[in-house]
Amino acid sequence: MTTPMSDAPRAPLRVLVVDDERPALDELAYLLDRDERVGEVVTSDSATEGLRILREHDVDAVFLDIQMPGLTGLELAQVLARFRTPPPIVFVTAHEEHAVDAFELQAVDYVLKPVRADRLAEAVRRVVEGGDRAAPSHDSQVAVERGGVIRFLNRSDITHVEAQGDYARLHTAEGSHLVRTSLSTLEEEWASAGFVRIHRSLLVSLAHVRELRTDAGRCAVRVDGPSGGTELVVSRRHTRELRDLLLRRAEGR
Repeated sequence: MTTPMSDAPRAPLRVLVVDDERPALDELAYLLDRDERVGEVVTSDSATEGLRILREHDVDAVFLDIQMPGLTGLELAQVLARFRTPPPIVFVTAHEEHAVDAFELQAVDYVLKPVRADRLAEAVRRVVEGGDRAAPSHDSQVAVERGGVIRFLNRSDITHVEAQGDYARLHTAEGSHLVRTSLSTLEEEWASAGFVRIHRSLLVSLAHVRELRTDAGRCAVRVDGPSGGTELVVSRRHTRELRDLLLRRAEGR
């Protein structure tokens, strides 16, 4: 009788940290070095030097600042995307506005400074497990009010968002709720959670898209909802980008 073998333990990660600000670089390296899943931390204070290291040595993940002089973190990530086997990238930045670009580059995670130890540990988990790219790292809650009662929605339950003047209507499979927030604000804040614009008045959660349909030049998506879901029209200017995002998501890239 053969006894099934248990999964072999994973080797500790070898990670590269790139940040042009020495205090931030040292702090991130210190936090990563304390994580038992990380075996070696290599540091660089420029993206150009980081690229040289990556060409000469194998690493399991890159923790990368975005705004740096010379070659930026986003530009370095674009170069790495052309590697035969690109390393997973975790962006670590003080700026929320680059989340859309990070999403398109298939970053494993997007961590905001100042970095908390527990938040960084979550990013390491995502690297180790090799999945959930460009997905929200935690499920934020959204406060909505109706009839004097405040409820808290999980953002992951929201299928799409519709602009209504200076307000936005949040749709879930169970109903909808109006909030005093513009669509443009939500587009910026929720980009890292997989919400993308498909029309001047619509955002959609990629996680809830079940079907993309093109007929006679007209494109639409079907998202989760009652009675087989809800169909949303995609504008021509957003059709190609949305199709590419959905295909990359399905392929795990």
